[in-house]
Amino acid sequence: MVEGFTRFAGEDLVLARGRAGFSEAIVPGEILGLAGLDGHGQESFLKVLAGLQAPHAGIVTLERESQWQRITRFRQAVDAGIVYLPRDRRSTGIFPTLSVIDNFAIATPGRDLRGGLISAERRRARYEAYRARLSIVAPDADAPITTLSGGNQQKVLLARALALNPRVLLLNDPTRGVDIATRRTLYGVFRDLARDGMALVILSSEIEEVLLLSDRLLVFRDHSLAARLTGATMRSDAVIAAMFGLAA
Repeated sequence: MVEGFTRFAGEDLVLARGRAGFSEAIVPGEILGLAGLDGHGQESFLKVLAGLQAPHAGIVTLERESQWQRITRFRQAVDAGIVYLPRDRRSTGIFPTLSVIDNFAIATPGRDLRGGLISAERRRARYEAYRARLSIVAPDADAPITTLSGGNQQKVLLARALALNPRVLLLNDPTRGVDIATRRTLYGVFRDLARDGMALVILSSEIEEVLLLSDRLLVFRDHSLAARLTGATMRSDAVIAAMFGLAA
C-alpha cells in the first residue's frame, strides 16, 4: 500500500514560451478540476504533473513528511504514486489483443507472484476485487477487452490505475464516450477515493461535470492559468468567461 503524502505541487510552471508562470498545489483528499477550450493548456498541465511532458520552465514536486522529491519522468512519477489515466483509451490505454484480466494486471505483475511464479489464482482474486468495486460488467475475464462496452473498458483501465495504489490520480477526461450509468459509478468512485485521502486532478471537457466533481477549479486559456475558482465562484458562467477572456 502506498503511504500518504503532504503536498503535490507545480512550482513556477510555464507551459509555453512567453506565457506567465503559475504555482499550484494539491493536498490529500482534494479533487482539483481542470477546464478550458481544447488545446489551451489544461492537458499540458496534467501531462507535466504526470511526468509525460516537460514544462517550459518550473518544477513538479511531491512532499512526504520531511522528504521532498522532484518529478521529471513518467516512470519516476508512477514509482512515487502519481498515476495518469489517458484520455484516448483505444490508442493509449487498452491493449486490444489482450484479455480483460491481462489488461488489468499488466502494470502490476509483481503483485501476483507466488514462489517466484505468476499465480493465476492471486491475479484473478485481485481482479475480482476491483471488478466488484467498480461494477465492471465483464462476463468472461479471459475474453478480449474489445468485447466490453466503452464504459467497461474505461473501468478496467481505472482498476489498473488503482491497483498501483496511487497517492495522486490524474484523470484526463475520464468519462469521455461512456454512458450515463458508468458516469454515475465513476463519480461515486472518485468521491470515495478522495474521502479515503487520495488526491485527484480531473480534466473534463464538460463544464457541468467538472463543476460537479471538483473542490476547486483551474481554468486555462492560451496555455496560461486564466482563473482559479472556488466556492461560490464555481459557476458555469465564470468558467466560460475565463475560457474566452471575458469579464464574469
